[in-house]
Amino acid sequence: MILDRKLFASAAETAGRVMIEQVAVGAGYTAVTTSDGGLGIAATGVDRSGRQRGAASAAGYAGRPALDLLAGIEASNPMLRTMALALINAINQTRAGQFPEDAGNRILFDRFDIVGSRRVAMVGYFPPLVRYLEQERIPLSVIDDARGIGDKKAFNRQLEDWAEVLLLTATTIVNSTMEDLLRHAGPQLKTAVLGPSTPMLPEAFSHLPVHMLAGSAITDRAAALRIIRQGGGTRELKAFSRKVYWCADGGDTSR
Repeated sequence: MILDRKLFASAAETAGRVMIEQVAVGAGYTAVTTSDGGLGIAATGVDRSGRQRGAASAAGYAGRPALDLLAGIEASNPMLRTMALALINAINQTRAGQFPEDAGNRILFDRFDIVGSRRVAMVGYFPPLVRYLEQERIPLSVIDDARGIGDKKAFNRQLEDWAEVLLLTATTIVNSTMEDLLRHAGPQLKTAVLGPSTPMLPEAFSHLPVHMLAGSAITDRAAALRIIRQGGGTRELKAFSRKVYWCADGGDTSR
């Protein structure tokens, strides 16, 4: 996958000179810390039964070169890809923290003009967003494999000629479906990649019709690690992170 190769390339130089401190796999998120003080997270993939998708042990990575784990972003094993994505986010932590904040999704809704009859497709069930869109009676179609929601073929057709906005979970990087999904993007479709797993690396997505990245920048390393080890999720991590964004039409203040 092109995206995998570009994500690898974005982190390879730094990964060549830092070591992994620890890999913590929680029920909600997986965290990786690096010897230069970095901390990155990625959602721990689970199937409908609540079991992790793919088997890959976090044991043995502590003290090893970061490059050893970075190669996992091009592997087929979802759990190995999760750990590698968390590493990429750890390496990119400083830059991610320099992006502007969108604490209440105001930028997301303003830039994508999500009002009235705007037709929205969603990959990955985001409860707060679903509640808001349904409350505002905005036309919505959702697919989420882990929850058994939606029909893939019908959803792909909607991306081609019905949907105007696509809210796309970053876990599609972990399960290697992002690029396949976006091949169905119609010319009118505007796409935002969402969630704490999102790598804030606009250049890695330059070959895709992605118009916004909405990720997280961890602000309290110790607290975030504690929550992850205890099985906490996005809600618990909210107090120890900032919701940051990049938009294709402006919004990258990290350089």
